[in-house]
Amino acid sequence: MSDFATQRRVATVTLVVAGYDEAIRWYVDRAGFRLTSDVDLGGGKRWVTVEPAGGGARLLLAKADGAGQVASIGNQTGGRVAFFLETDDFARDHAAMLARGVEFREAPRHEPYGTVAVFADLYGNLWDLIQPKR
Repeated sequence: MSDFATQRRVATVTLVVAGYDEAIRWYVDRAGFRLTSDVDLGGGKRWVTVEPAGGGARLLLAKADGAGQVASIGNQTGGRVAFFLETDDFARDHAAMLARGVEFREAPRHEPYGTVAVFADLYGNLWDLIQPKR
C-alpha cells in the first residue's frame, strides 16, 4: 500500500518561452490549445497557462529570465521529444494543424502503440501528435 494520496496527477508543466504573447498566439491559434489563465504578476512577469481543448496537463508559459533560461528555449529536453499531445482522431488534428502552419518533422507513421508524427512548436521543442491504440 502506498503512503501517497490516490488522487494525485501532473497538473502543470513549465515551458520556457521567449515571449508570452507570441507563445500564446502559437499555442492557441496554431496548436488549438485554449488560454486558461493570464495574470499579471508585476515586474514584467505573468502567470500564463494553456491546455488542450480536451483537458490534461496545462503548460505554464514562463518567459525566460537570464542567459541560462534563454539558452534552453527550444531545447528543454536536449533534442528529444518533450511533450505528447494525444488525440482521438489523428487525421483530423494532423490536417487542422498543418492548415494552421504547424511544422511536422515527419510523415505520420503507424507504430504498435498508435499513429504518431513529430511536430515542432514555435521554438523548436519537439512534440508527438499521437492517437494511441486502445
